Amino acid sequence: MINGFQDRSIEPVLRELAQNYPVVTVTGPRQSGKITLCRKVFPDKSYVNLEAPDLRQYALDDPRGFLNAYPDGAILDEIQRTPDMVSYIQTFVDEDPVPGKYILTGSQQFNVRDALSQSLAGRTGILTLLPFDWNEVRAFTDRADTDNMLLNGFYPRLYQMRLKPHQVLGDYFETYVQRDVRQLMQIRHQGLFEKFVRLCAGRIGQLLNLNSLGNETGISHTTAREWISILEAS
Repeated sequence: MINGFQDRSIEPVLRELAQNYPVVTVTGPRQSGKITLCRKVFPDKSYVNLEAPDLRQYALDDPRGFLNAYPDGAILDEIQRTPDMVSYIQTFVDEDPVPGKYILTGSQQFNVRDALSQSLAGRTGILTLLPFDWNEVRAFTDRADTDNMLLNGFYPRLYQMRLKPHQVLGDYFETYVQRDVRQLMQIRHQGLFEKFVRLCAGRIGQLLNLNSLGNETGISHTTAREWISILEAS
């Protein structure tokens, strides 16, 4: 742990990508530690959170002026909130292809990768950050206590802030369904989708049986397959 930031196993890969590409994109689930990782690896870079309404509006209204405000590049968080920005970033890095100039992050992997494939193909390295791995979590808990680890999961914030998993993971699930899933695809029966996710969680370690999942949820196996695809994409 350096300066209060937990060391992550993927750090060397991120540093290598930043030496070879003008743009590096870090995707992954919400709360997996993307910004913590990027700010630890690139402490001298400006950080911009595009969830902030004023900054997002500035980026939408005047993307060129927005990027000119950061001549040395920046960490741009939640880049999917300004989808046209990547096209402007392309022109900036084509004119000045300095390695590691822009570090982009996004939680909605499907939307982020779709935008990148259209505008930044060949110009960005892509890294997927998942929650703590087996070695990273041992700094916070006894790995022999399997029951406790199953209860808590591996999201960094739970361990770093010593939060109660029931509340945090319940809120996380609500946010995930309301924001990410709704933006990916209009699901007409939200209650059924939530039930579907819980049934999937109860089948961890088992072979996927779409007919069984569909029957217990009250949907067709075709819908179950579509919803599995949504879970994978998000």
